[in-house]
Amino acid sequence: MIAPQPFFTPRGTPFSVLYRLYALSKLGHHVDLVTYHIGRDVPIKNVSIKRIPAIPFVKSIRIGPSKIKILLDFFILLKTVQLLLQGSYDVIHSHEEAGFFSTWLAKIFGIKHLYDMHSSLPQQLNNFKFTTSKLLIHSFEMLEKETLKNADGVITICPALFDYVEGLFPEKNQVLIENVVDNSWVLESGNETVSSLMQRYGLKNDLKILYTGTFEPYQGIDLLIESAKEVVKHHSEVTFLLVGGDPKQISHYRQQVDEACLGGQVIFTGQVWPNLIPLFIELSDILVSPRIEGNNTPLKIYSYLRSGKPIVATDHPTHTQVLNDQIAVLTKRTPESFSGGIIKLINNSKLRKEISRKALDMATAEYSFEGYLSKTKKIYESLEIKAGN
Repeated sequence: MIAPQPFFTPRGTPFSVLYRLYALSKLGHHVDLVTYHIGRDVPIKNVSIKRIPAIPFVKSIRIGPSKIKILLDFFILLKTVQLLLQGSYDVIHSHEEAGFFSTWLAKIFGIKHLYDMHSSLPQQLNNFKFTTSKLLIHSFEMLEKETLKNADGVITICPALFDYVEGLFPEKNQVLIENVVDNSWVLESGNETVSSLMQRYGLKNDLKILYTGTFEPYQGIDLLIESAKEVVKHHSEVTFLLVGGDPKQISHYRQQVDEACLGGQVIFTGQVWPNLIPLFIELSDILVSPRIEGNNTPLKIYSYLRSGKPIVATDHPTHTQVLNDQIAVLTKRTPESFSGGIIKLINNSKLRKEISRKALDMATAEYSFEGYLSKTKKIYESLEIKAGN
């Protein structure tokens, strides 16, 4: 498996890679994971992590496309070739841009290629404002189409991506495997408790509104802070708890919070180890996802659905391909609408219980770990890859 990311760090694609590894281990497969030199080792049975050499001046990798990834991906390619020359493999399971060169390596070494598609990479160039070069974007579009065309199998993580691939290659061997795995299924819980977190962050018995995730612009943190200003005008005994973000991002948003005179009602925790997220969800009353861009469903949505807590989310397709107004409060991408959705739930405890129950019922029926395992097994069986090989 080739994952050109800092594995493991608590963010999007590394989570997805972790879930894939856990599922393949459960199914009895043996996996060598090629990844960056950055990240924390996570012990998983039958999984061996093969890191590229440490690059002294590269201590962290920001989310999204970056120039430094070109250098790191060159070493990923070298490491992959080294392993292919030394060992015997049945399949190259590639993530993100690693699919571009995995197509050719699979042909050269006469093995199968499974492409794990987490997003459309040309779209990422736009979302992260990496470039406006039409030539570069077009090059990525061509590389992506060639990867999809030549892959022996494709995994997509949300309906929008599934439809995109099916539209390009209707006969493609493709399986939709949504990232429904809960962190508590994969990572040890540790010694923390709800009480210890309440004490650490000075949380009181106010109604607590939780956001978890990265602080990238597409996540809508600006929208959330503007909405918080409206909410506290109507309900002073409310705390917004924002879990995630790097120090620079937190400093930026803390300034916005202070300027809005919300300092006592917005708490930033910074990045936390993922096994704490279920505890933050447990201590909260309302869960929010203010995302404003993208097409892949936020990973947090699936754990939100299982939580028994009500959800407020924007009506962007990234949410509506999973959520509907029976299991969540969906709002427009404006502070007035988003704050209105939160206030609606604060004022209506009956509605909070109703949509939480329906969300849990839906998650239990459609997003089980057994279903995740079954889909993973299906795509590997379609490639005639047997466990234990």
